[in-house]
Amino acid sequence: MFRVAIVSIALCAYSAGAVAQKACENPLYLTFDTGHMDIAPLVAEVLKRQNVKVTFFAANERTKVGDGSLGNHWAPWWKARAAEGHEFASHTYDHVYWRGDLPGVEPKFRMQPTAGAFEGREFTWDAKKYCEEIAHASERLQDFTDKKPLPLFRAPGGKTSPRLLAVARSCGFEHVGWSAAGFLGDELPSEKFSNEALLKKALRSIKRGDILMAHLGIWSRKDPWAPTVLEPLIMGLKDKGFCFATLREHPAYRAQVLAARP
Repeated sequence: MFRVAIVSIALCAYSAGAVAQKACENPLYLTFDTGHMDIAPLVAEVLKRQNVKVTFFAANERTKVGDGSLGNHWAPWWKARAAEGHEFASHTYDHVYWRGDLPGVEPKFRMQPTAGAFEGREFTWDAKKYCEEIAHASERLQDFTDKKPLPLFRAPGGKTSPRLLAVARSCGFEHVGWSAAGFLGDELPSEKFSNEALLKKALRSIKRGDILMAHLGIWSRKDPWAPTVLEPLIMGLKDKGFCFATLREHPAYRAQVLAARP
């Protein structure tokens, strides 16, 4: 009798797993970059309600409340997201834009932070400095969440060069951009790109395997995107047969994620 019960439980577990696998044949990878964080609580509520796991790319950006998106004020928020099963990765600590490669045998770059004490100034950085910048955000996330971030990063604006990407790989970080249809448009001016239009475009264009990108608040957009678009977008994509996974499960990054485990 005991053996029958074990077999029955195993069959049930296998059946549940098969159903879950079948339900996730069309994955999408929703990602969020940091921003002014004003909509962060709303985003968290929607994701929890819709049972969607995402990957957050974090920099210490200026916020409407608190001491920066990787400041102590937001530590409980990040820790709560980790408990819910979300994943994390670096967006460079000071949200640093690549402005160009410099000539020479050793890689050097023109870089411009858009957050922090040196916001707006341009600097020359070598490979070591850039690796430290990526790692700093990752380390800060781990301090807050007690969870090792993914060995991935996203350069602000998606701006990179082959040489910059090679440097990042040399210190263990693979760059992640977004799919063309996955650009959700939350940083575009609402006067020209209404929330309704952005929602329709996304639902029409997004396809299986796309990496989607939005932000936790954009200063310049007058009509905020997430309160209107995020939940209808998720629900609409589910209705079209899509499911959501984190970049831990993405086939392009899965091997590197596994290799980076402590």
